[in-house]
This record gives sequence, structure tokens and C-alpha cells, in this order.
Amino acid sequence: MATLKVPAHVPAPSEDAEQLRHAFEGWGTNEQLIIDILAHRNATQRNLIRKTYHEAYGKDLLRSLDEELSSDFERAVVLFTLDPAERDAYLANHSTKRFTSSNWVIMEIACTRSSLQLFNVRKAYHARYKKSLEEDVAHHTKGDYRKLLVPLVSAFRYEGEEVNMTLAKSEAKILRDKISDKEYSDEEVIRIVTTRSKAQLNATLNHYNTAFGNAINKDLKADADDEFLKLLRAAIKCLTVPEKYFEKVLRQAINKLGTDEWALTRVVTTRAEVDMVRIKEEYQRRNSVSLEKAIAGDTSGDYEKMLLALIGAGDV
Repeated sequence: MATLKVPAHVPAPSEDAEQLRHAFEGWGTNEQLIIDILAHRNATQRNLIRKTYHEAYGKDLLRSLDEELSSDFERAVVLFTLDPAERDAYLANHSTKRFTSSNWVIMEIACTRSSLQLFNVRKAYHARYKKSLEEDVAHHTKGDYRKLLVPLVSAFRYEGEEVNMTLAKSEAKILRDKISDKEYSDEEVIRIVTTRSKAQLNATLNHYNTAFGNAINKDLKADADDEFLKLLRAAIKCLTVPEKYFEKVLRQAINKLGTDEWALTRVVTTRAEVDMVRIKEEYQRRNSVSLEKAIAGDTSGDYEKMLLALIGAGDV
């Protein structure tokens, strides 16, 4: 359900690489040409352009982009140009650093990627940082956060649609009992959330709602200021209705006093080829304004053009 608009006739990677080289040359960078090419090529095509560019000019395309562009526009172009697994590895690593740490971004990557995608993120992390994602997450978190996040990033969930309803009923009761006793980080809660397939988890949470009269995330709002509970609720949302999670991140990024460009860029670049159609529909439903209009009203220049191209706005 991607919205990325790839032209019917896509030029050869060598042609795109040559055009990008032209965009960097001369007195000023041709930002529109960069957008016209990179924002309209899928991940496979972008990887081929990078490879061809390096072979033809002896330089990494990302380095050229870094040298020629600046600010939020540069970040959006570079992040999107990265291979998805490389991008997620970079985002996860960035989130384990002291001054940019974010349990939320780590959780987001772990819960909204497929099993194979998450496995590829771990491989890309090994290759780039010469250590494992799991060890960095374990090293930079503690307590309940570590208990939840390490198994989340280590998971390789079953991806099929098969559901065991007997199990769904028994585990819904386990969750209810633990939540009633305020044992939010109990190992059984962590086990269910971090290991069950998304289909199985959906069945369990649907039964929870039916049997106990409340959605689980409502029962997990007992303490509105508990940061771990907020993260646990967000993990459940990411695993079951990711478009609702991402709509909220976008809404908060745009409605903030001073736009949160980092969050806005991260969501647009990581979801453009995945579920942006659903996210846009959810945004419209929740805010009575289109995501395109919200972004256009809150950003400007080449950064705005890049974001609008990535979410498939109009004929951009």
C-alpha cells in the first residue's frame, strides 16, 4: 500500500546517475532534479543508482548528497536514498546514543517491520557498526525498558495468518490478570507481546476486548504518567494498528510548537514505500485535514517538496 510514484518508464540507473552528477555540478545544486529522480525510484532502483554512481564517478552518492545539500532537506534525501535495512540500522544506532537516545524509535523499528525486514536490520547493523543491535539496546537501556526492548529487537515472529483461539483466550486472561495486579512488566506480559505473531496477538487482544469490555490499551492507561506504560501501549499499537501509531507521531510532530522535523522526516522516509496510503487516510479521519495540507502548511522549500513527493501528493 505504498504511495511512492514511480514513473511508467524508468530511466536506466546509468542515466539517473549521470543526471544526479549534473545536478551537483555548476554554480548551484539542482535540487528539483534530485527530487525528481530519488523521490520517484523504489528501493531496488535507488540501490542500483548508488552502485552505478560509485562505479562511474568513484564516489558514494550519499557523500555527494551530504556535500551538496543541507539541513532538513539533506536529511530527508539521504535517509530515503539509503537501503531500508541500512536506514533502520542507522536510526536504531542513533537512538542508542547518549544525546539522541529514543526507546520509542527502537520499539517502532522492532514492531512495525516484518520478521525478515527486522532480521535484515540486524544484519545491516552488524555490517556497519561491528556489533549487534541487541547488545547496543541492552547496553543503553535498563530495568523494564531493557526487559521489553531486547526481546522486541531480537524477535523473529511467525508471519502467517493461522490463529489458535484457545491460546488467544488463555493469554487474554493472563494479560487481564497481570494488568489488574499492575504487573505491567511481568515476564508473561513481555513474552506474549514480544513473541506472538501479529495475527495471534490481534486475536488475543480482540478476545480481551470482548471478554473484559475494554480495549487493552485503555486498561494500560491506569497511570497516565508512567513512561514504561506509554511505551508498552505504543508497542501494542505498532504491532496491531501501525497506521494509528504513525498518524499520532505525525500529528504530534506537526502540531508541536516548532515542528519536530526529525520525527516528520523519519516517518515519511520509512513509510513512503510501505503503508503511507493507510497513514494518510487515518490522518484525514483523525484531523479533518489531509496530511499533504498539514505538511505544506508546516514546512517550506525543497524540504516540503521532497516530503510531498514521498507521500504521493498530487502530481509532485
